[in-house]
Amino acid sequence: HVVDALIATEDERFYQHSGVDYLGLIRAAFSLGVDGGGSTLTQQLAKQQFTANFENVSKLTRVWQKIREWIIACRLERLYTKEEIITHYLNQYDFLNQAVGIKSAAYVYFNTTPDQLTVEQGAMLIGMLKNSSLFNPIRREEKVTKRREVVLKQMEKNGYLTEAQYDSLRVLPLGLDFQKISHTEGMAPYFREVLREEIKSILKVLKK
Repeated sequence: HVVDALIATEDERFYQHSGVDYLGLIRAAFSLGVDGGGSTLTQQLAKQQFTANFENVSKLTRVWQKIREWIIACRLERLYTKEEIITHYLNQYDFLNQAVGIKSAAYVYFNTTPDQLTVEQGAMLIGMLKNSSLFNPIRREEKVTKRREVVLKQMEKNGYLTEAQYDSLRVLPLGLDFQKISHTEGMAPYFREVLREEIKSILKVLKK
C-alpha cells in the first residue's frame, strides 16, 4: 500500500523514466508548477542525500542544485534497482516526532510495521512527504485528513483503488496509535548525543 501510494502521488511514471521525467518537466513548465513540480522520486532522493541546503538559497543557486540533482538521479538509476531507490527514499525521510524512515513512522503513528499498514494508514504517511511539518498528524488532524484524501484520489486515478474503495476509505478517521519516542531513553543517551555531534563535525571536515 505504501509503495502504491508513493508512486501514485509522487512519481506516476517512476518505472518508465531513468531518473528524469521529461514529460513531467514539460507539464510543470506549462502549468507553472500547479500540476506538480516534475521532480522524480530519484531526484528527490538525490536532493535528500546530496543537497544540504535547498530552502534558503537564491533562485540561481537552486537552478544549479537542480541540474546537479538531475545528473545524480541518472547515476543513481544506473547503480540501483527501482526497488532499492524506493527503499532508500522511504528509509531516509523524516516523518517528525522522532520517526525517521518508514519503519519508525509505522511504529510511531500506528504501532505497527510497514507491511501491516492499511491502505489509509499508508496514504496518510505518504501524504506527509509533501511537507511533514505542515501535515503533522499530531497537530493538524483536519489538514492531514484532507491531504490523505488527495493521496487516495491519486491511487484511484492510477488504478490502485476502485471508486468504491476510495469513497469508503476517504471518510475513515486517521486512527492514530501514537507511540512517543525520546532520544533521552534507551541505552547510553549521553554517549549517543556526544557521538552524534562528533560525527557531524567529522562529516563537515570531509565535505570541505
